[in-house]
Amino acid sequence: MHHASASVRAGASVIAAALAFTVVLGLMLMLAGCASNAENMTSPSPDQPWTPSGDEETGLWSRARTHQPTPDDGTAHFSIPADSARAQFPLTKGVDPDRTYDPDRTYRLPELIDLAQRTNPATRTAWQQARQAALAVGMVEATYLPVISATVIGGYQELTTPLPDVLGENLSVDTSEQGTTQMLALQWLLFDFGQRQALATAAKHTAIAANILFNGTHQQLIFEVSQAYYLYGAAIQRRGFAETALRNAEAVRTAVEAREAQGLTTSVESAQARQAVAQAELRRVQAEGEERDAYQNLLAAVGVNARLQVDALSAASRPLPEPASAPLEATIRQALSQRPDVAASYAALQASKAGVKAAQAGSLPKLYAGGNLASGTGDFDVSGLPTIGQQGSGNGLLLGVTVPLYDAGLREAQVREAESQAEMAADEFQRVQTAAVTEIVAARNALRTALESHRAASALVEAAATTYDAALAAYRNGVGTVDAATEADTALLDARQAQAEAHAATLIGAVNLAFVVGSLTSGEGLP
Repeated sequence: MHHASASVRAGASVIAAALAFTVVLGLMLMLAGCASNAENMTSPSPDQPWTPSGDEETGLWSRARTHQPTPDDGTAHFSIPADSARAQFPLTKGVDPDRTYDPDRTYRLPELIDLAQRTNPATRTAWQQARQAALAVGMVEATYLPVISATVIGGYQELTTPLPDVLGENLSVDTSEQGTTQMLALQWLLFDFGQRQALATAAKHTAIAANILFNGTHQQLIFEVSQAYYLYGAAIQRRGFAETALRNAEAVRTAVEAREAQGLTTSVESAQARQAVAQAELRRVQAEGEERDAYQNLLAAVGVNARLQVDALSAASRPLPEPASAPLEATIRQALSQRPDVAASYAALQASKAGVKAAQAGSLPKLYAGGNLASGTGDFDVSGLPTIGQQGSGNGLLLGVTVPLYDAGLREAQVREAESQAEMAADEFQRVQTAAVTEIVAARNALRTALESHRAASALVEAAATTYDAALAAYRNGVGTVDAATEADTALLDARQAQAEAHAATLIGAVNLAFVVGSLTSGEGLP
């Protein structure tokens, strides 16, 4: 009986070994096939389009094989498979799409800024980055506390031992053993010469930088929405001026036609009048296109994909700001103390300095404690003998010191790397400060130039309007020319557009100056 059972067990062992070998061989062949197919997942050459090979079985590859065009003229078509899932705008957590905006409401600049701050993905991205930096601080601080882990191990073992062939039969003894072990372990780093404290300090400065950049993202968004809003208002004005210029050209053409009916004009003057109307119509069409582009840019700055009713023309009647009166040096000091990019760069510099201390502490000893509490049970069975059961338990407490002795220069390299990063952060901080000073000076100059341009353009509009009225009246009375009237109309249009652009540039310049100084913190006070 023992011989028969041994034969069965031997046969089963051979079969199990064969199956295991087959499975391992199959996995090796599959992996080898995957490695060889990896080269087929790209284009065969830089000038040929990528086309799925058919070996990939994901949904994207299947759609690609179905929709990939097959040119019959030898032309390479670099198209990609269409996927309707990419055309769906995902719902943002915490944002109700039905209450985000009101299509019946007319938005002015403060309302647009508020809408952008609630819906623009840039603010949510900066917020998530700030949250991640705060979580990193918590993870570093968690290393001050012990780590407790529970472990449960169970197992079973069966062993067949052949006996000497004394009786002429193949006899064996079967033994089996099974048991479980439960263990509770404690690990606690007690002292590390300030390494964790340095890491925590670096993480806190990084979190401060992330939160500063979050506020800076809102300031950037306020500026971008304000700029797009003023540019849209200027585009509306330019379209209105182009329509007025078209009506003026039509008035000149009417006067020419009246004189032509009396036989007092030539065919050249009639052609010039029609040409002026056509040119004015072209400029009106171009102005309408620029207005549509400016409106779309405003929606993009806000971060919405729906049409809004916007009152951007009211900004044209806003009184212009005065030139910056504060001394330049005081403005620069104020900016360097409150600009988000400068503050974030300074926090990054402090974090890099703490990183040097953490790297240096890595070469110092560490004091740690450890402990465990364990218990186990087991059964030992020999064929033909009573089963032996056993139980045991144990606990221990360890206190140790680890001292790094040799690591082939790894710790020294880590210290040098940390010092290099600190030096780079210092250079970056200096670069940000210099760039801030340059931006402030440029913003002050741009605001002053815009104000002076607006004054000059306003005087030009007044003079050009007088010239146009006089040229048209003179032509109607037979003492002027069509050229003079047409040129006066074009000059009046250019002057009015220059005035509108200077007005918008002045408003943008004032907002830009507040932005580069770091004081553009809300939409309050904006029209």
